[in-house]
Formats: sequence, C-alpha cells, structure tokens
Amino acid sequence: MLSEPRSGRLAAWGNALLAGLVSPDDAVLAIVAEDAVHRLEGLPGEPAPVGLTLGLGRLRALGVTGLRVALPQPGHPLGLSGPPEFNARALEAEEAVVCHGAALGLVPEVYEAGPDGDAHVEVVWRCLPVREAPPADVPSLGEAERELAEALREATEVLSQLDLAGSGPVAEAAIDAYRARTELGGEVLAPGYPPRAVRVLELARRVGLLVSLAYENGHGGAVSASEMAARGAALRPVERTARRAQVAAYNSVVEERERGVR
Repeated sequence: MLSEPRSGRLAAWGNALLAGLVSPDDAVLAIVAEDAVHRLEGLPGEPAPVGLTLGLGRLRALGVTGLRVALPQPGHPLGLSGPPEFNARALEAEEAVVCHGAALGLVPEVYEAGPDGDAHVEVVWRCLPVREAPPADVPSLGEAERELAEALREATEVLSQLDLAGSGPVAEAAIDAYRARTELGGEVLAPGYPPRAVRVLELARRVGLLVSLAYENGHGGAVSASEMAARGAALRPVERTARRAQVAAYNSVVEERERGVR
C-alpha cells in the first residue's frame, strides 16, 4: 500500500505554514508525527543542523514559497529535475522535497537511536542544490484522477486473474481496516489543499492497497517464476500510476499557484 511518505507530510504542512494557514507548532507536530525529531542540515547560512521550526523559517527567508514532493524509483525519476547528485540521493531514499522559489531540495536520512526495545526514529533532511526545471512526469490533478480510475479497474482485474478470489475475505478485511484508519486519521492533507487533491490522494492510496494485496496475499495460480514475473509486469504500471497521482496531489497547491488559480 502507498503509505504517507515523510516528504508528503513535510510538503503538505510546510505549504500550509508558508500560506499562513497553520501555526509553526501545528505544522511541526504534523510533520514529525510518530518520529522523535526532525532536523535540517546543510541549509545556506546555517553551519550546523537546525530544528524543523527554525529550518522552515530559514527556507522562507531564502525565498521558498512552496514545496513539491518527488517519489522516484529506478527508471522513474518522478518529481525530480536534477542535478545528478540530488537525484541519486533522492532515488536512494525513494523520496525528496523540492523547493519552489529557491533552487534547493531536501532528502530525508532516517536513523534509529536508543537501546533495543526503546528505539526511536530521528530524521535529518539534507539540503542540497537542485536544478530549476519542471519536475519529471508529474500529471495534473485532472489527469491523475482519470488515470487512477483506469488503474483501479486494472488492479481489480489483476486480483481476479491471480485467483485471489479465495483471499477475498482477507482483501475485504484489509480494505475495511484501511477505511477505518482513514476515518480516524482526520485530514488526508493539510489545510489549503483543494478537495480534488484530497480525493485523488485517497484514491491513490486505495489503488496502492489493492496492489499490495496482489503482491502479498495468496499465491493463487501465480506459483511459477514466469507467473510471478507476469504478476509484476501487470502491477507495475498500476503502481506507477498511483505514485504519480500521489505526487500530483501533494504538489497541487504549488501547481495551482503557478497557474494563477489561487
């Protein structure tokens, strides 16, 4: 399933903070979530790592007016614009944030600290120069929504073709659990995002859930290497569509601002 990436939380709540829709304390609380602490390292003018509140303020002072998400995977530099060093780090992390208004990007480095049984997660966002260019392969919200509708049909068909009907109760239980988490989780995106972005992100996560079920549950008829390869070939385009839509949803505030919608 497509989980909520740390880059998504940083971009969404960072955008809400930059727009004056939330307080710094609320933004930081939402971005850090269940992690222990987030820091920014390598910010221009800051010789040492700084806390998230100071770091976001420093980005604003440097001219940043918006934050975009990148969710790259091998062969698919989704949301990236270069240069190679930044792209390589983002690809290794499988996510990044690209600043709008200043040629900077942030890549998370995640560490576990503390003794066994009482470990906690610390995140360092490494700030690096980026190339000011359109991000790779990010659709508009309208395009993403249309593609997702088709991807949802394809994912459902793949589930049937893989003989996962026998795992139907498992699939239904997973979907029910996902719906319950969504209802309890409150806002899908931060304040300031259009309803269409919320709808697209919710649908992208549902498609991602179906893809994960197809990968993980019940081997059905796909027991040989060739059949497993066929499963992957059928699911990869669906998964890619869901990731593209996820990025489109997180980036929609910046894209709309650029087009003069807001």
